Amino acid sequence: MRKSFLFSYSGGADDWWNEIGGSKQWQSGPTYYILSASYALVSLVALVQLVRIQLRVPEYGWTIQKVFHLMNFLVNGLRAVLFGLYKSVLLIKPKALEMLLMDLPGLLFFSTYTLLVLFWAEIYHQARSLPTDKLRPAYYIINGFIYFTQVCIWIFIRVSRSPVAVEAARIFFSVISFGTALGFLIYGGRLFIMLRHFPIESRGRQKKLEEVGWVTGICCTCFLIRCLVLAVSAFDKDADVDVVNHPILNLIYYMLAEIVPSALVLFILRKVPPRRVSDQYQPIK
Repeated sequence: MRKSFLFSYSGGADDWWNEIGGSKQWQSGPTYYILSASYALVSLVALVQLVRIQLRVPEYGWTIQKVFHLMNFLVNGLRAVLFGLYKSVLLIKPKALEMLLMDLPGLLFFSTYTLLVLFWAEIYHQARSLPTDKLRPAYYIINGFIYFTQVCIWIFIRVSRSPVAVEAARIFFSVISFGTALGFLIYGGRLFIMLRHFPIESRGRQKKLEEVGWVTGICCTCFLIRCLVLAVSAFDKDADVDVVNHPILNLIYYMLAEIVPSALVLFILRKVPPRRVSDQYQPIK
């Protein structure tokens, strides 16, 4: 019987956790369908927001804001499908294919939210009259390197079939998550401080200050949670979230690390851009 590091203490909670872990009712019950429905709802919200933005400013093409909502739609939609078919997905052999299906949305989630870091970095650099020409190439290079490295890890897992390769994959994702949290902290913090010291008081400034502060806090927290859980799961098999007999741990982890943060960020960034040209709303070239 397996138990999580989150419930490793003895007593009633431990017995309760073991009972759930060994219960066929829980393993085949509604937990994964709840996750699937939650992801589907977030995906739908992102799609609706994307359509609203497109209808408001169709002339701007694919902006960072539109790409962000499109990727949210894709990431959450893919998660919804995977958890809806969890009985098949989580039991796929070989292990490399299962990890590919479960890790790919995590990579896309990383790319989606680092778009916000890129957007804030561009705003900060423009406001400080710093060069911005290297920011987008850096975003593409970093993402390309991470995807290439992850593909190499998947191939290594398939060829070697060694548990060390699986541990390496978890550690790699943990490092990525920590780096993303650090990126939000650096550029979200810089932008927050810059807005706070902006000399002109206005309602728009205050709303933007709150927006940056909340999104920074939410994204830092969710990526640090991912970092911690993945780091622990690399060395403790009982902490692995992507297994059938951890229904509650899966629910808690994905709710805290992806679903709730995504829903909150989409809510905070729900305002569509004005029809007039804005310096903060530039098309992706």
